Amino acid sequence: MNRKLRMGMVGGGTDAFIGAIHRLAAFMDNQIELVCGCFSVNPEISKSSGKLYYLPEDRVYETYQEMFEKEAKLPDGERMDFVSIVTPNFVHFAPAMMALENGFNVVLDKPITFTLDEALQLKAKVEETGLTLALTHTYSGYPAVKHARQMVADGELGEIRKVFVEYPQGWLSARVEEQGNAQASWRTDPKKSGKAGCMGDIGTHAHQLAEYITGLKVTELCAELNVFVPNRLLDDDGAALMRFENGAKGVLMATQIAAGEENAIRIRVYGEKGGLEWFQHEPNSLIAKWLDKPTQILRVGTSMNSAVATHNTRTPGGHPEGYLEAFANIYRNFAWTVMAKKDGNEPTAEMLDFPNVEDGIRGMQFIDTVVKAGYDNEIKWVKFGE
Repeated sequence: MNRKLRMGMVGGGTDAFIGAIHRLAAFMDNQIELVCGCFSVNPEISKSSGKLYYLPEDRVYETYQEMFEKEAKLPDGERMDFVSIVTPNFVHFAPAMMALENGFNVVLDKPITFTLDEALQLKAKVEETGLTLALTHTYSGYPAVKHARQMVADGELGEIRKVFVEYPQGWLSARVEEQGNAQASWRTDPKKSGKAGCMGDIGTHAHQLAEYITGLKVTELCAELNVFVPNRLLDDDGAALMRFENGAKGVLMATQIAAGEENAIRIRVYGEKGGLEWFQHEPNSLIAKWLDKPTQILRVGTSMNSAVATHNTRTPGGHPEGYLEAFANIYRNFAWTVMAKKDGNEPTAEMLDFPNVEDGIRGMQFIDTVVKAGYDNEIKWVKFGE
């Protein structure tokens, strides 16, 4: 392909929370351009947003249904190649399914859908169409995280034995959903968020990060879910013990009532020979601890030289690779995968290194399993996905 990929958006208007982040990430590598969108359920906001994004009036739509139908009728040289869906959880499945049915690739916010059944339907449609779906589990996009995954895969830590992963936030420590906070309002509403609150919102990030770095799947877990803020309808705190397929054990903690915390996701992975630690507040550093040699602090761009870390690093050594760059790695790798397919080529492993529909299904299984285990006063282990 000798052109940029053409992107449409569902959601992401000027009043949106995450839409601007998606656009910045998509545009960072000059591989993608925005050509159309339905940016809000409010037609006026959609129109005004499209105007600010310098789109022609006839490519700014009042509904996503109208967008997919009209874009599909445009000549191949004009229509969008993929859609980025940046809406609350309950508005993930329908536009994603309609996009696939109309021949468009998809980038989708996590969790992938409202229910596990919907996620399985999307998987079937992806397989039927041969199209590409990316899921924005952002933290797996950091170069240091990718280097950690490679070290584990190369056996540098030996057999993995223990995983600790935590994601503390504090923004829901008070009942802000009743104070005009739109993000809190839908995230604490089971009709819009789904059956899990904190565990669905950020627990899924922690779970995906643990499976991504270790390359291991969780097979069983026991959990406790809590609601600390009175009258809140969904969990705002939780923890789980996890069993991995190789016999390793893990501990996962996610909370949104840790007053004063922001997005302090951290993971520690321990094997027979050593351990690794990564913390988003210091994203350029990966701490490696060994049984028989001094602790190392590996740095992105200098002492972190794996091919996968280099492939996903943009800045010169000593300059931070941050959240936007991690987000952009998902979009860039997705874009290169779509371009390769359009050219009739097989995408490389580096291109395919982004969360996909399988990660989405694992996330929905995590939500179902942790809810099943977490709201019962009896401590019990629940098989993953049952």
